[in-house]
Amino acid sequence: MLRRTLMGGVAASALAAPALVRAQEPLKMRLSLDTSAAHTRTMQMTDFAKELEKVASGKITVEVFHSAQLFRDRDVGKALRQGGAEMGVPGPWNLTGIEANLDITQSPAFYGRSAADVYKVIDGDVGRTLNDMLGKKLGVHILGKWLDLGASHTFSTAKPLNAPDDLKGLKIRTSGGAGQMVRVKFFEGIPNFTAWPDVPLALSQGTFDALFTTNESVKSAKLWDSGVKYGLQDQQFFAQYIPMVSEAFWKKMGPDLQKIVTDLWAAKIGGWRTAMATSQAEAVGIMRKAGITIVVPEESVLEATRKKLMTTQDAVIKELKLDPALVAKANAALGITGKS
Repeated sequence: MLRRTLMGGVAASALAAPALVRAQEPLKMRLSLDTSAAHTRTMQMTDFAKELEKVASGKITVEVFHSAQLFRDRDVGKALRQGGAEMGVPGPWNLTGIEANLDITQSPAFYGRSAADVYKVIDGDVGRTLNDMLGKKLGVHILGKWLDLGASHTFSTAKPLNAPDDLKGLKIRTSGGAGQMVRVKFFEGIPNFTAWPDVPLALSQGTFDALFTTNESVKSAKLWDSGVKYGLQDQQFFAQYIPMVSEAFWKKMGPDLQKIVTDLWAAKIGGWRTAMATSQAEAVGIMRKAGITIVVPEESVLEATRKKLMTTQDAVIKELKLDPALVAKANAALGITGKS
């Protein structure tokens, strides 16, 4: 009996050992992006991955997949829900099919707005409401404040752009979401959707002759090689990315790692926003050196255009299926009362 007991103990220890080893193995996080390795977002998230591994003392490893090596941003929400990735940082325009209110920054009041204006809304109650809506519908945890991309402007291949009226008749590529389609139609353009990884080839083939995108994105993809010749700094909208971790992975991390990840994001987000703003500004000079003609409209032109857009507010809210109360709260944060 003693021999059997000893043998049983040894067997139990042998069975327990692999389980113990597995428990000590670091958690593996796959972070999916569809921007290139040269894009500032990719570089910032690579920095985040390295820093997280360090502060987590080896309890988590992060592998960054850029250039849509895993998923395009439009598919990453589904991938997080189904376990194909653990983290993604997509733009809200990729998620409006899941939560329509994420298109709120495409509403008229946001045209021509600065980053500081947008922060009043997205870093406040409206942003927290959007995060809650998205978290419940998609099964994700939002790490904190949204990551900046920057002001999205209009760029074209053949038609010079000197004022907002010059968008009329252009076939304009958008990054997705009904809001951008509505915006193109307001300017009497023809909307097109093309996923970012396909933009350079589609642009060079004439699939569209203009696009909404940022200075940084034009620079990182060298879109002048694909035919871009003109740019109007019209601040169509201020683009940001939402840092999402799958709820299943979030729970697996446990309270200690959750705090480490949350604290790290909070500590880095201010610097990332500043760095992106610098990169966006520097990209203007780089584009000009590459031969792109850049026009910067007067603030009065942007304000006049926004005023025209505001006359469509009720129709836009209805078409985009936005919550009127949430839009009113956003407008209030921007200092707008009524429909002015």
